[in-house]
Amino acid sequence: MFKIKALSKGLAEVQGFFCGATNVGMRSTVDNNKVDADVAFIRSSSPCDISAVFTSNTFQASPIKHYQKYPKGFQTDFVLMNAKNANAMTGEQGLEDIETIMTSLSQKQKVLNPVMSSTGVIGYRLPIDKITSAFDSLDFDAKDSHETARAIMTTDSFKKELSYQVTLDDGSEFSISAICKGAGMINPAMATMLCFVITDADVPKGDMDSLLLDATEQSFNRISVDGDTSTNDTVMLLSNKQSKTYHKEAFATALNQIMFALAMMILKDGEGANKLITFEVKGAKSLCDAQKASRALSNSLLVKTALFGEDPNWGRIASTIGASGIPCDDKTLSIHYDDLLIYSDEFRELDKVREDQAYIIMKQESFTVTCDIGLGAYSYTSYGCDLSYEYVKINAEYRT
Repeated sequence: MFKIKALSKGLAEVQGFFCGATNVGMRSTVDNNKVDADVAFIRSSSPCDISAVFTSNTFQASPIKHYQKYPKGFQTDFVLMNAKNANAMTGEQGLEDIETIMTSLSQKQKVLNPVMSSTGVIGYRLPIDKITSAFDSLDFDAKDSHETARAIMTTDSFKKELSYQVTLDDGSEFSISAICKGAGMINPAMATMLCFVITDADVPKGDMDSLLLDATEQSFNRISVDGDTSTNDTVMLLSNKQSKTYHKEAFATALNQIMFALAMMILKDGEGANKLITFEVKGAKSLCDAQKASRALSNSLLVKTALFGEDPNWGRIASTIGASGIPCDDKTLSIHYDDLLIYSDEFRELDKVREDQAYIIMKQESFTVTCDIGLGAYSYTSYGCDLSYEYVKINAEYRT
């Protein structure tokens, strides 16, 4: 019915969109004798419908509050992004600073309802003069996706960008591309991350809203690095409809695929992480129970450190499930690492043969922990990573 092909130029693959980045002095880290950009933009040559999903943190950052001041169903053609400063917990001044910045932007580039997204340290006002100085050096007709993706990185060790071309049976095509950032403060309630998805598909606004929510639930809401949720978490979807092509199933498939792949990149890049683990809970009495236990496993520091140490201690898995508060019974519970049974009512003690096999599995970069509660028909899958010494070092030195 449709074909999805990966493309290589990121955001630049989508017709009618432009993007670029520059350094204004907020970021000083040098990588290969080059200082990465710290201010970036995404622009469309025509108005876009926009949908967004934001953090569940009560203390939402000023850029989110600014977005929410626009009327429902508004259109935009410009997204401004900055690193190093979250503009969070900055009160009314944080909103006023965004308005000042956007006024300056409008004097350099015609914009419609511009929105902003920020990432970095909480509690400091934006350096307005530095950010507005970017408008003198940015090329608003550029198509530099790679630099745009790098500009929003914080503790990320690599840029995260993907692009797909979708071809329908009748030969018509549309493109969908995305960039995101995230490596720490990642919790299955969005994660500390920014994600910007753009498309030229002629997708109805109602579909954008519902499909983005669903794709977020299947991707960013299922990952955990450390169980913390930020003030700035944002996923935006923009559609300028310039391809005049749309197929709901094809678009939903491509959107889910691109967002899930980016979510896995975030886990792979988890601060100090070495392993990507799938936590599948099945046999629960309800979906809520399965979700609660699965997320508890992906968040548990004891589980994460055992994974880092490659210790097949199923006791930490079982204890976490029991502590999650769901109905469970040690007589019906079974635990597998990949296809290896490591706990059941019949095999409560991990003999040397199975323990040696478990060690081999745990040395892999990725594997699945499956927990069958044995009491029902509901299942849920979350994704997590191990927790290493490097995580403590990165976060202890975050502001330095």
